[in-house]
Amino acid sequence: MTFKILAINPGSTSTKIAVYEGDKLMFEKTASHSTEALAPFETVIEQYDYRTEFIKETLAAENITLESLDAVVGRGGLLAPLESGTYRVNEQMLHDLRGALYGEHASNLGALIANRISELYGIPAFIVDPVVVDELQAIARISGNKAIERKSIFHALNHKSAGRKVAAKKGYRYDERNWIIAHLGGGISVGAHQQGKVIDVNNALDGDGPFSPERSGGLPLQQTLAYSQEERWQKNPFYRQLVGKGGVVSYLETNDMRTVEAMVADGNTEAKIVFEAMAYQVSKEIGACAAVLNGEVDGIILTGGLANSASFTQLVSRKIQWIAPVILEPGEDELLALNEGAQRVMHGEEEARQYRGGVTNGK
Repeated sequence: MTFKILAINPGSTSTKIAVYEGDKLMFEKTASHSTEALAPFETVIEQYDYRTEFIKETLAAENITLESLDAVVGRGGLLAPLESGTYRVNEQMLHDLRGALYGEHASNLGALIANRISELYGIPAFIVDPVVVDELQAIARISGNKAIERKSIFHALNHKSAGRKVAAKKGYRYDERNWIIAHLGGGISVGAHQQGKVIDVNNALDGDGPFSPERSGGLPLQQTLAYSQEERWQKNPFYRQLVGKGGVVSYLETNDMRTVEAMVADGNTEAKIVFEAMAYQVSKEIGACAAVLNGEVDGIILTGGLANSASFTQLVSRKIQWIAPVILEPGEDELLALNEGAQRVMHGEEEARQYRGGVTNGK
């Protein structure tokens, strides 16, 4: 039996939707929302009606009836830490997202819109592997200062999806092996996957691990504190200088790595060293994860948009291929990953978890 599922992925200035029958893509659309269209909304939650109507109108224009759907799945937003898996949308989840209790982000709308369609058409609504998936071992939470605990915030959806894809190609399950998986995109996260659990990973959002096209990653603390007091940093939100305006864009005024590669090819020496430095830092993080796994690594998976860059992946591979085989799984198909999570539940291959808010086990 095949199930027809609508997948929804709201971004800060875009909405991506797709309809699948089983694993077959029937329809996909990405719509960009202009600054003018979003200007009337002061908060993300205020965009709820606007985005919901956009999805309904888009599907109607394609003669896709919502009554024909078997389930709907949305991108998971900022919630309480939870274990990996597919979660049924429930009232606690909706409450936490409406109030932005754990932070405000466009992905918070995924579960809310999915729930609206669920209520209208009597079908189940899910989310899959949000960025707050937390499977850290206890020792990985220690930061070095008792007042601050290391957090798990990373590209969980693509990490898990890439791990499953590679394992399937090799004829075994993702949770039967140890992996190091590096998501290489606008943000970069490198995780130690031990038998299906991400026992350590850099916080890819709040300043940890390698720098990325638009995030500063880990910085020398004393110098960062000193710079934060300077007038030129005071004029702009300090956090914005680290996330969004940090990383490659702070050096080269672009976050487009294709542009950076072209600059390198044209002989730009600053672009060359920044490009190589990012690969260097990714390689160091992979090496650290190898230590976490006691050297017992079955494969290193490079995924995300930057994994399409042969020059970047070669720089990384040269430094870490001695650890374990390097496997490229480029790109990130978040809509497909959402569909796969929902399909596993619908087919009874996985039990839907229950979100409780502030409880990580989800069972």
